Amino acid sequence: MTGAEVLLQVLADLGVEVIFGYPGGAVLPIYDAIFQQGKIRHILTRHEQAAVHAAEAYARSTGKIGVALVTSGPGATNTVTGLVDALMDSIPIVCISGQVFSNLIGNDAFQEADTVGITRAATKFNYLVKEKEKLADKIREAFYIAGSGRPGPVLVDIPKDLQLAQIPYSKKETKIHPSYKPVTEPSHQAIKDAVKAMKKAKRPIFYTGGGIINSGPHASEGLRELVKISGFPCTSTLMGLGAYPASDKQFLGMLGMHGTYEANLATHGCDVLIALGARFDDRVTGSVKDFSPNALKIHADIDPSQINKIILVDIPIIGDVARTIELMIEEWDKQPISVDQDALKEWWDQIEQWRGVDCLKYQQDMQAGEVIKPQHAIRRLSELVRAKGKEAYISTEVGQHQMWTAQYFPFESPNHFMTSGGLGTMGYGLPAAVGIQIAHPDALVIDIAGEASTMMNIQELATIKQYRLPLKVFILNNRYMGMVRQWQELIHGGRYSESYSESLPDFVKLAESFGIKGMRARTIDELDIMVNAMLDEPGPVVMEIQVEREENCFPMIPAGAPHNQILLGPVKEKTKIAS
Repeated sequence: MTGAEVLLQVLADLGVEVIFGYPGGAVLPIYDAIFQQGKIRHILTRHEQAAVHAAEAYARSTGKIGVALVTSGPGATNTVTGLVDALMDSIPIVCISGQVFSNLIGNDAFQEADTVGITRAATKFNYLVKEKEKLADKIREAFYIAGSGRPGPVLVDIPKDLQLAQIPYSKKETKIHPSYKPVTEPSHQAIKDAVKAMKKAKRPIFYTGGGIINSGPHASEGLRELVKISGFPCTSTLMGLGAYPASDKQFLGMLGMHGTYEANLATHGCDVLIALGARFDDRVTGSVKDFSPNALKIHADIDPSQINKIILVDIPIIGDVARTIELMIEEWDKQPISVDQDALKEWWDQIEQWRGVDCLKYQQDMQAGEVIKPQHAIRRLSELVRAKGKEAYISTEVGQHQMWTAQYFPFESPNHFMTSGGLGTMGYGLPAAVGIQIAHPDALVIDIAGEASTMMNIQELATIKQYRLPLKVFILNNRYMGMVRQWQELIHGGRYSESYSESLPDFVKLAESFGIKGMRARTIDELDIMVNAMLDEPGPVVMEIQVEREENCFPMIPAGAPHNQILLGPVKEKTKIAS
């Protein structure tokens, strides 16, 4: 077999069904091998960055490892944003890049780049294959590293001569790397200490993150059981949404910069904080020194480097979070201590006062011809999807619409919300929707977007058309880079430097130019009609919703401020209850 054929055989043996990629000179032997086989489907994106984002969303929505294939030089460098995105959000993908012939490496050959050097800080692990006999083992190792421990992106760089070389192949098990042995079984003593502290708590809260979803559906099921048997409130990061059902009364909504009033004040005022699969990022903590100032902190994470990295904790637990939750549930019944139900009731009474502020309330004028509020557009989208009995997979771009989606589109199940949480990559949502739809061909997939983010990977409309993907692109068009404009208004004296889009395409005509149906809603009386029409359309749709141009996203905690300095916006500040 050639090296290219060996690569595809190993991928097939590992269960790979789909590759997202873009061909070029240094990977032509692999593409020739793809042409001659029928086991693995290749999806041709229109940009290498899009291939990586599609692989990310495929991975996050299925729990499998996503695969991207790109050529050398610019093909490889175009993947860097996607690789860092996957690294920040702990998404397991394997990126295979072609490299120039081995004897040309270092000669500044055509389309040569030091891919391993460039992507070293962008990946969990990367590798240039130099010996043809090691090709198969290195691919197996890449998959093991990407999917074990804290998941992340791995890149394997393969020179063209190795793809052409004759290589003997035999099916083997993946060898466990001697220097990479992630700890998955938590310390049972730490579990005992944690549960003891939880049972003594008077004002507890669960703070859950994307690690719950990455750990698999068993972790989300365990979280739901643990929250129920404890009776404690639960909040989530952006990346953790869906791990606990948004409709449950014990869920306080998202915490952090644009989180709910009740989630942030409960996190600030708690006496025991149980962090599960979360990493205390700055959008959650705000002021580090003021974060949950009086709480005993428990932190469970599979990555030991995250423990005490940002917030010093009292009880660290290193291990798989699904296993951690399972052991906590077992320990809960063993320990004779009872939770102080009177104190817990008092805590819930306080939380209900905060919840009574109704921090996500907005004012939408419903008279015909009035401007559509972006929050209302997302809320109605959610309600109309539910009214039709449909289950939606949602991707977003990055900005105000991303935060409004987190606030107004409730997620009941894990793996249904794909967004760029850590890196904040504009242009993520459209190719991500491609990856989701490929993974779930019969599902309703919607990319909730802003017009500025959509423009960053707009070429993927061609991918959508080529593969007849019935996904919906739901663009909230305010003609601004909305979050940039909001910060310029609040922090830079309203000097809107370069945040207004002077020239935008006609999105309806743009969609039609790709052979996709375009729709538009301009006023509030058109909103429901057009959203229903979009949801009833069997094929792909680009929907432009023209929304209030200068609407701000609240609640908002100013950067670096503590949770109890949350801003509710001009409407709700009048009814704010002091913590």
